[in-house]
Amino acid sequence: QEDPLLSAVEQLRKEGNELFKCGDYEGALTAYTQALGLGATPQDQAILHRNRAACHLKLEDYNKAETEASKAIEKDGGDVKALYRRSQALEKLGRLDQAVLDLQRCVSLEPKNKVFQEALRNIGGQIQEKVRYMSSTDAKVEQMFQILLDPQEKGTEKNRSHKMILVLPRVTPSVRPTLIPLGAGPFPQMFSLLATHDPQLGNSVAALHQPEALPLSPQTVATLSVLGTRRVVSILGVESQAVSLAACHLLQVIFDALKEGVKKGFRGKEGAIIVDPARELKILISNLLELLTEVGVSGQGRDNALTLLIKAVPRKSLKDPNNSLTLWVIDQGLKKILEVGGSVQEPPGELAVTANSRMSASVLLSKLFDDLKCDAERENFHRLCENYIKSWFEGQGLAGKLRAIQTVSCLLQGPCEAGNRALELSGVMESVIALCASEQEEEQLVAVEALIHAAGKAKRASFITANGVSLLKDLYKRSEKDSIRIRALVGLCKLGSAGGTDFSMKQFAEGSTLKLAKQCRKWLCNDQMDAGTRRWAVEGLAYLTFDADVKEEFVEDEAALKALFQLSTSEERSVLFAVASALVNCTNSYDCEEPDPKMVELAKYAKQHVPEQHPKDKPAFVRARVKKLLAAGVVSAMTCMVKTESPILTVLLSPCTDGSSPQALLPLALEGTDVGQTKAAQALAKLTITSNPEMTFPGERIYEVVRPLVSLLHLSCSGLQNFEALMALTNLAGISERLRQKILKEKAVPMIEGYMFEEHEMIRRAATECMCNLAMSKEVQDLFEATGNDRLKLLVLYSGEDDELLRRAAAGGLAMLTSMRPSLCSRIPQVTTHWLEILQALLLSPNQELQHRGVVVALNMVEASKEIAGTLMESEVLEILSVLAKGKESPVTRAAAACLGKAVEYGLIKPHQDGE
Repeated sequence: QEDPLLSAVEQLRKEGNELFKCGDYEGALTAYTQALGLGATPQDQAILHRNRAACHLKLEDYNKAETEASKAIEKDGGDVKALYRRSQALEKLGRLDQAVLDLQRCVSLEPKNKVFQEALRNIGGQIQEKVRYMSSTDAKVEQMFQILLDPQEKGTEKNRSHKMILVLPRVTPSVRPTLIPLGAGPFPQMFSLLATHDPQLGNSVAALHQPEALPLSPQTVATLSVLGTRRVVSILGVESQAVSLAACHLLQVIFDALKEGVKKGFRGKEGAIIVDPARELKILISNLLELLTEVGVSGQGRDNALTLLIKAVPRKSLKDPNNSLTLWVIDQGLKKILEVGGSVQEPPGELAVTANSRMSASVLLSKLFDDLKCDAERENFHRLCENYIKSWFEGQGLAGKLRAIQTVSCLLQGPCEAGNRALELSGVMESVIALCASEQEEEQLVAVEALIHAAGKAKRASFITANGVSLLKDLYKRSEKDSIRIRALVGLCKLGSAGGTDFSMKQFAEGSTLKLAKQCRKWLCNDQMDAGTRRWAVEGLAYLTFDADVKEEFVEDEAALKALFQLSTSEERSVLFAVASALVNCTNSYDCEEPDPKMVELAKYAKQHVPEQHPKDKPAFVRARVKKLLAAGVVSAMTCMVKTESPILTVLLSPCTDGSSPQALLPLALEGTDVGQTKAAQALAKLTITSNPEMTFPGERIYEVVRPLVSLLHLSCSGLQNFEALMALTNLAGISERLRQKILKEKAVPMIEGYMFEEHEMIRRAATECMCNLAMSKEVQDLFEATGNDRLKLLVLYSGEDDELLRRAAAGGLAMLTSMRPSLCSRIPQVTTHWLEILQALLLSPNQELQHRGVVVALNMVEASKEIAGTLMESEVLEILSVLAKGKESPVTRAAAACLGKAVEYGLIKPHQDGE
């Protein structure tokens, strides 16, 4: 008799099967579960477990599906359905290596089952794809981020991930954009790293977010929507410098993306996320302005906010008529910027600032003022500044007066026109003079610094020379505090250099500036003084080195130079500015236009003052000083300062043209001011021309040189800069195909072609030589082969010019092109009726190089077509080739003989009986 329990199990199993077929997977699962609870046989248990696995697969609960299938296999190791269902669950769980083992077992049990064979093939392809992905940069970086974000992960793995994220983008800049992790969106993960306030993690994000390398992608634009503007900006104000800097880099990328959106408009994904980029840009800037005056924000964060505003707000070019963003910032945030500029580092005030804060505020104020277009806009700027200063100066007591004077100092360092007007406000200058005599050091410091900054402005210098020299001398001689004495000394130095490089404009008695410089050098070399005080000694030298006598003494003082170079490692911009200014003056690297002799004579006749050059500022003296600086180690100092925004851009030129520091020029040529980039690029061009580029710029660095060189081809650059860039690119184009591709990628070919039409023969020749080397690239050959242009005609005509060097370059390009593209040979007779004369002239040239190029062109034409060969053989070319073929063994004779041999092969000519 049948067991009723087994009958119930069978009944429930059939009921479950029906429910499964109807799509009721939960009901089927319940039926199978009830059946298992009735004491089914091992064979029935295996069937029920595998059926439960099928239900879980349909319900997409793959962990339970894998568990149920495993239970079925435990009961019956040969259950092929259970094996197949477990492989499906494992595949969905990403455990492909285990899934493939189950499928292999299925195929071995049922070799002819096509379903199993197809599944095995598919999973094999997935495994290969996964192996490729796991070895990719994306997978490795994703794993690094998981380790970095895991709070439980500590020790070696976390440190290794941090170091890898730091190193990888620097070693391979081209992969930097791919380092942004994907998944649920990159920026939440980046923000998670920033929000930890961990300096190490901040460095990792900073390494990834370099503004010049990150693309303007939809993900970049989406950052504000995902995270919120205020939330992103708030990270700037944290105490960790690394985290604040990383946030600064991220915001710089967002600024660039939004400004691009304002200029061109967003489309597609960006347009769906950011509807009004101009509004988002203003919101972002507004948040930065609010951050400037927030209590609790770190000094480093305030500096980073100022830096972002400096880069983002003013127009990049004065040709752009729209300065509305600058006007909006002045109206909304000028008072906030002035508040930072009027804050003091010591003693700490309500706002935390650094030694760079006031300088950064001055630079921003100067940029905003320079971006104004008309008198009405400038008058509004003056009014806002004056109202702010008055609000502190009147009715706020001594503390208010000090704050007002500090703000005036900030303006004098930036938009000096506004500073001069502020000095003229009632009572300001009188208060400065009075506070210089104060017994409180803090009050004296503020007043003396204001006096120093005022002394540098011509409008005020005459007043201070008459009224303030005695006061500064008195402070210098009688004060017991070095901090006051050295500032008074700098004030005297500044007044003593008011005449600049004009030898005839001496402010003090003969020898006074040398005495002041000696004292500055003495303080500079005093290791017992703090760096902040010694910085003033450098500033004094920066003013005094306008005097050539001071320059000569300074470069002879090895101890002073060593102390100066040590300060080049400082992070304070004001220190670097002073160091760089002193070096600029010593090497005469400043821009100086030569006066027109006729205008000088006219000025003398009209009894006008004519500036005179110091005898020791002549080229021979300057070269000698440069050599002494190089011997003292100036290159190391310049390399330390290379990434700062200071006048070192021009300092580099004199030493670096001797090949001393090429590595320092590349960052300068890619970043910084337009003038600085141009000068650094020109120095790179000189190095590339005068040395072996592969040795001067080893490894990947040689490819970074191309972009600065191409920038010198723009019409805004001088003819000399164009010429040197073309010569340098010619050298690079002759090295490798990869370099030629880099030049093509920088869109240099149209500019080079333009210079081939230049009237100046040296520029025209250099452009032709460059094109000759570029002709080795397929893309350039395609340009010459394309119909409807005169490129080939120009080369043919240039091959017949009087300028021998131009002929050599053009004929070389022609030989290269006709060799690479035989189809061009048939077009040469079509471009000009003088082609045969030009070719004959090349063949008859006494210059061996020209003759060889001509023979190669003739050989290429003969080999390209029997018809062209016939035309050549019917002309005097046959006789010329016959003579050349009889000459002394050389490339010319071999090529000429090959021409004649090909003509014989065509049956156009016959050899003599003696075989000639």
